[in-house]
Amino acid sequence: MLTILYLDEHLIAIDKPSGLLVHRSEIDRRETRFAVQLLRDQIGQQVFPVHRLDRGTSGVLLFALDSATARLLNDGFAARQPGKTYLAIVRGHPQDSGDIDHAITRQPDEREYVHGDAQLNAQPAFTRYRTLARCELPFAVDRYPQSRYALVQLAPETGRRHQLRRHLKHIAHPIIGDATHGKGVHNRFFLSQFNVGRMLLHAVELTLTHPHSGQPLTITAPLSGNFARLLREFGWQDALPAAWLGD
Repeated sequence: MLTILYLDEHLIAIDKPSGLLVHRSEIDRRETRFAVQLLRDQIGQQVFPVHRLDRGTSGVLLFALDSATARLLNDGFAARQPGKTYLAIVRGHPQDSGDIDHAITRQPDEREYVHGDAQLNAQPAFTRYRTLARCELPFAVDRYPQSRYALVQLAPETGRRHQLRRHLKHIAHPIIGDATHGKGVHNRFFLSQFNVGRMLLHAVELTLTHPHSGQPLTITAPLSGNFARLLREFGWQDALPAAWLGD
């Protein structure tokens, strides 16, 4: 059963587990489980996804319950109106805070037809980040005798595909568990030392204006499972608001 974070007559939000695709995709043709299908079967009615999370990313995923609401929400996401907050564990010690203003080449959707001569030009992309906690572990994972990691809060102001993953790689602080844009030696260390093989990126909060009532709405998906366990092992739990840290 998917965890439902919010439900009214127009909207439903779930806490998407890491490893679950939002909808059928060319990424894995053999996959038979998708958030859209599971949620539809769980509540007994059609749902309309209005944004996406990568397969490895967990956290708040919003759906509309009718096509008219979906159109309103799609317009809002296109205008960058909802506020998105993510948490990630990264390699190294980033600055206390910063802005990543780095254009990234457009990555077409798996279902999108792209002509062979098409130019997928770089698109503007902007992310704000804040470092919440740091640690240094006595393990020579890479070329240094100790290894540094940090917990960062991320706020993307544009919605490019894999933006957060690519931006953190760009500043040399890749997300742990990111098999595409991360660093394999650190990913393998977290798997062997902490039994954590997932990508450590979580959509913790989504804020928006309700498309029908006009009232502000904040939906939170507290950290749980291995991600929450790691924060406690590293002594980072006090770096987060209580509402962001679950069991």
